[in-house]
Amino acid sequence: MDKPSELKKLYVVRHGKSSWDYPGIGDIDRPLIERGISSSYRMAREFFGKNPPPDILFTSPAIRALHTAAIFARTLEMPSGLVRIENLLYMHSDEDLLAFIYALDDSLHSVMIFGHNPGLTDLANRFLTDKIDNLPTSALVSLTFNTGSWKDIGRNTLHAEDFDYPKKHL
Repeated sequence: MDKPSELKKLYVVRHGKSSWDYPGIGDIDRPLIERGISSSYRMAREFFGKNPPPDILFTSPAIRALHTAAIFARTLEMPSGLVRIENLLYMHSDEDLLAFIYALDDSLHSVMIFGHNPGLTDLANRFLTDKIDNLPTSALVSLTFNTGSWKDIGRNTLHAEDFDYPKKHL
């Protein structure tokens, strides 16, 4: 069995379903709707039933992503200090997201990021064996890499993968 220090675990989570009912507010301020909240709790409970909490959560500053990350942190019983807001996670390309991941400190063994499409779908498809058309809201992609360094993650170091989403659990 690999030592934990020789594995990197990346969890990619798309924010929960958000509201378009507030035409006067900017995209970054759109809130979750009730379904987005309940689906995020469902996915967080599913994750926590199978996995230990990650070392840290990184989230986009958008309200819908931040709320989703807060739901996961609460469900995973993580201190709020382990939730970090990263502007780069708001509406950036998969290349930008990958550069962010490559630059992570190697002392972190498991990281969960919360953000948006299309960047997250494109990022997931860099690694998933079976490509997806769209990462649904509240969906979670789990990727485990046989490497001790974030800069070395890639298809050649991919050890395990999983794609989970709320409709699987209805």
